[in-house]
Amino acid sequence: MRKNMTNTRKTMRSMRSRAMTVAALVAAASMALAGCGSSSTGASGASGDSGKQSAFVAAGLFPSTGSMAYIGPSNVASLKLAVEDINVAGGVLGKDATSVTADTSDADHADQNTSAAQSVISKKPSVVVGPPSSSVVKNSYKQVVTSGVPMISNGATSTAFSGLDDKFFRTIPPDTVQGAVLGQIIAQDGIKNLAIAVFNDEYGTSLRDVVVKTVEAAGVNVVYGEKDTFDPTETNFSSIATAVKASNPDAVLVIAFDQTVSLVKALKTAGIDTHKLYMTDGNTVDHSADFDAGMLEGSTGTIPGAHPTDAFQERVKGIDSKVKDFTYAAETYDAVILAALAAQKGGSADGETVAKNLPAVSGVSGGEKCDSYKACLALLKDGKDIQYSGQAGIGPFNDAHDPSTASIGVYKFDASNKPVFDHAQEGSVPKA
Repeated sequence: MRKNMTNTRKTMRSMRSRAMTVAALVAAASMALAGCGSSSTGASGASGDSGKQSAFVAAGLFPSTGSMAYIGPSNVASLKLAVEDINVAGGVLGKDATSVTADTSDADHADQNTSAAQSVISKKPSVVVGPPSSSVVKNSYKQVVTSGVPMISNGATSTAFSGLDDKFFRTIPPDTVQGAVLGQIIAQDGIKNLAIAVFNDEYGTSLRDVVVKTVEAAGVNVVYGEKDTFDPTETNFSSIATAVKASNPDAVLVIAFDQTVSLVKALKTAGIDTHKLYMTDGNTVDHSADFDAGMLEGSTGTIPGAHPTDAFQERVKGIDSKVKDFTYAAETYDAVILAALAAQKGGSADGETVAKNLPAVSGVSGGEKCDSYKACLALLKDGKDIQYSGQAGIGPFNDAHDPSTASIGVYKFDASNKPVFDHAQEGSVPKA
């Protein structure tokens, strides 16, 4: 999920094609399943089974309300920035791309998860980018992929989603990577007894399981939390904090979203050293307004994916000056660019074509590397194979439609309780 999160990063969550004749697709257009039109020339590569669609529409499913609302603004802005860059470079198949977004809220609002998906599907999208939450993906992906449209999650990191569906992709590595890196860090830090406070959520438990496997292989004892979880709606953590303290841990790993603030305060009250906490992408955020100064200083957090460059952050803020958190911004941008390149390569902007050509433009068969839509478009028009290497720094999609390689950012909390980027650790993503 990067998966699900807190505050500047409060929750995350955390997904077949059908053959149609051209005549059937034209008839279906009136039913808003797919938009039809004549395609532009100049594209290379195999197209999908559907009829031609010339209008590329990037749809976004992002949270603008609920516990993950802090993620939404940068995701929306990044999607719009990608569409803007596509159009400046000449569009897709010679026509301007457009975008549409809908608010998914969080996993506690399942009805809104599905209604948001239906809302964007009705706009005849070429691709659906998001949701960034594993749990919201779980609630909405079938609606998307059964409509013939690929979903590219920008933040759902659940290990259960590798190979989820022929039309499900993600530009974020699964928790098999973040969990392994975090587990290695914990062991390397000399922790002998680890407690884990984790919420009962698709993102939380799948990440916890990978960490447990990694640290136990390194000789670390998990003294609490290997099976224990708390309800995501929990608000009183005193008994949980007491149980954690009683397990006598050297350090505590907190896997949660916006529950983190109340939980960490309870841990502090119970006598846990909050300078020795470990966190994940769901709560490795700016906690300067949440805790007394220095409360988290020295604690460590991890965030899947590339650390957005200052230049990219400024470009996103150029779309929306109010953006402060850039969680999954790079992953959102790259998902749109990859989908547009897939449409260009396949010669049509329908979802079937985009899904079939996504692996190719990500570089599964090699090809010339290019780092922008403009550069990649020029290569495609010259009939060349490409490997788009964008803002997120991921490798080509593997057979499970996960990025084959990715980086995990390691952060240290400073005296103001803000996570400061320390270094990145590269990791390969296992196939399903």
